[in-house]
This record gives sequence, structure tokens and C-alpha cells, in this order.
Amino acid sequence: MLFLSRLVIDSWYQQGVSWTRCLWPLHWLFRTLACRRKSRFLQKSRWISPVPVVVVGNITVGGTGKTPVTGALVRALQLKGYCPGIVSSGFGVKEGRFPASVTPDSIPSEVGDEPVMLARQVQVPLVVDPDRVQAAQYLLEHFDCDLIIADDGLQHYNLQRDVEILVLDGERMLGNELCLPAGPLREPPERMQSVDVLLVNGDVRPNRPVKGLAAELQNFYLKPDQLMPVGEASSAVAPVTGKVHGVAGIGNPQRFFNTLTALGYEVIPHPYPDHHAFTPEDIEFGDTLPVLMTAKDAVKCRTFAGQRHWYLPVTTDLPEGALAQVVHLIETFRNRRDDG
Repeated sequence: MLFLSRLVIDSWYQQGVSWTRCLWPLHWLFRTLACRRKSRFLQKSRWISPVPVVVVGNITVGGTGKTPVTGALVRALQLKGYCPGIVSSGFGVKEGRFPASVTPDSIPSEVGDEPVMLARQVQVPLVVDPDRVQAAQYLLEHFDCDLIIADDGLQHYNLQRDVEILVLDGERMLGNELCLPAGPLREPPERMQSVDVLLVNGDVRPNRPVKGLAAELQNFYLKPDQLMPVGEASSAVAPVTGKVHGVAGIGNPQRFFNTLTALGYEVIPHPYPDHHAFTPEDIEFGDTLPVLMTAKDAVKCRTFAGQRHWYLPVTTDLPEGALAQVVHLIETFRNRRDDG
């Protein structure tokens, strides 16, 4: 199943893959349903937050770097005097009770892996609920926040938003520009024309042109930090070179493996599906080589990881122009509210 899903996903981003064209009728069906769904939500009477809402998301399946962007946005806004809180859906959680407040010690299977990772990176209130409106209401009722950041919330139209940030992967961009299941898009390419800020993770490949955008593309770059032990504090020394096992249960595992290679490691890759529920057997490979994984995967492995298991944190900085635009829109909301 993993091989099949990876084969399909890779085909969406490759040039000249013709068999996906057989799925064009499904592309048009998904596109139509997505547009109708958005239209229905926009026509409904929706809950309006008393504080600004900033949404960070994407329109493609797979990782683009939106969660590091959310963390960077929180830190940048804190430095400017804001008190943000985060809401998330708790994607893939089946046994959780919502709404739920997330802490660094929360159990990923109950609140989601990305929220726990974010809670370990930024010190702000964080609430998960599949219903983003309920999450936002709970956040404002229980914490002192003057703005809300919705992580991965671009398609959750029941939560009205004041700022939209779309994050793209520079190497993949929109792939074949088809909607699911023929391509990677959750919404049509025209959706890019209505967002406020367009961020691109890395440089755009020459064969991935983007036309007719309402906002300029602004690049950001993920920066690897020092290796950290996955489990309890370890006396072992982190590997600095040599052969390692690379483990990644994220939207684009190859990006992680490429990062490890660029750092000088000889990587034996072990890709898993996004949001994979890891077991001890998934990170043991019958040898004594170090095992390096992402921060997102580490939160799910920390209770059974050994001294050979390490994770690589990544950080980023927002482009100054993007941050200035977000702050301008937040202040525009506040001024409009005060005048009203």
C-alpha cells in the first residue's frame, strides 16, 4: 500500500506521466465539488471571531513546510507584541476528546502529531478540534489571546479568516495542476489568486512556472538545527557523518532524505505515509546504525526510542515582506473593528 501511494503521489509531480490523464473526469468532479463546497460556506452565516484570524495552509496534498511557517509566524508576532494562539484539526485522531488543549507532553494519538510538535517549539496556547470554530471559541474562552493562527486551515471555510497564507513547495509547486485523484490539488489552481501571502519553500524549479498570481511569490528556506535525542536525555554522542537510517512519515519524505544527504550522511531511506502511527518495529532495522527522523515523527516515537534514535529539528524565518503584509492586515482588522 505504501509503494502504491508513493507511486501515485510521485506521478503527480513528474513531467510526461500520461496515465493520470485517464482520471480527468474525476479531476473535474472533484474540482466542481470543491468550488461548490466553498461557495456554500461563503454564503452561510458564519461565526466571526472578535480577534483577527490568520490561516496558514496549502492546496496540495503532501508536505510544503506550512507547520514550520506557523511556528516562525508565532515567534515573529510575539516579538512584535502580539499574543497569538493556535488552532488545529488534530488530523487523523480517532480516540481524542475535543476541544483539547495541547501541551508538549500531550499524546499524539489523542491530539495529533503536528500539534504536539508545535507545542514543543512555541510557547503559546494551542487547541485542537476537527471543528475549527469550536477550537477558536475554546481558545478565546480559556486563554488570553489577541489573534488566532489556524495551522493547515485553508480549506476549513467555516472559520472566517482575515489573512490567508498559502505555502508551496518550490520543487513540486502544483505538480500536474490537476485536482484529486488525478493530481495533488485540493482546490483549483485559481485559488492561489485569492490568498494574501504566497510563500515558497526553497527555490522554484525552472520547469514549474506560475502564471497569473495576485500576490508575489516570497521564498523561505528550512534550516536544519542540531540533532536531538528522540527519547529521554541520552549520554550518546550524535552522529556527525557516515551511514544512517533515515525515517520520515511526512508528506514529502524525499526532502528530508535530501537534507540529511546535504549534511554529509549516507542515507538508507525509510519512507512512511504522512501521519504514520509508528511502532517500535518501524524504527529498528537489525543493525547498530544511527536512526535519524523528523521532529514530527519523533513525538510519536519518544516512549520507545533508544540511544541510537535522533531527530533533526528545522526552523525558518519569514520573509520581511510577508511578515509586514500580515501585520498590516492584522492592524487593518483592528482599525476596522475600532471604527465600527
